[in-house]
Amino acid sequence: MEILIYIATIIGLLDSGYLSITKLTVSALYCTPGLGSCETVNNSIWSYLFGIPVAYLGFLTYVAILLLMIFGKKIKIVAPYQEYLYFFITLVGILFSGYLTYIEVAVLHTYCQWCVLSAIMMTILFVTSVIKLARRQQ
Repeated sequence: MEILIYIATIIGLLDSGYLSITKLTVSALYCTPGLGSCETVNNSIWSYLFGIPVAYLGFLTYVAILLLMIFGKKIKIVAPYQEYLYFFITLVGILFSGYLTYIEVAVLHTYCQWCVLSAIMMTILFVTSVIKLARRQQ
């Protein structure tokens, strides 16, 4: 399961990194023709939270998960709570991804393939966090 966590985290990191770079450089997003409108989603008011691009927050979230997975067991104060921290981060991530997906579907009536990819990766990470917690309780 650890390999799945690393793969999903790295894909999420690359995905949110791409979105962050396009925000930072004010570049156009590549979006597969016929698969929604990445530009509409990325330029909407919902692509910011308190003035911070959501892409940056996603990138930081994936960095936090990666650091937690690599160093969590090595840091004495974090080690006993690693699974709980991982669960909390992914819970917030999946709830926020769900909210943003709702905005894409119900408000914007289009979607961004990069946002969908991130939501899928966060879902995988959340499911693995639940499994890890369930195993811990046994």
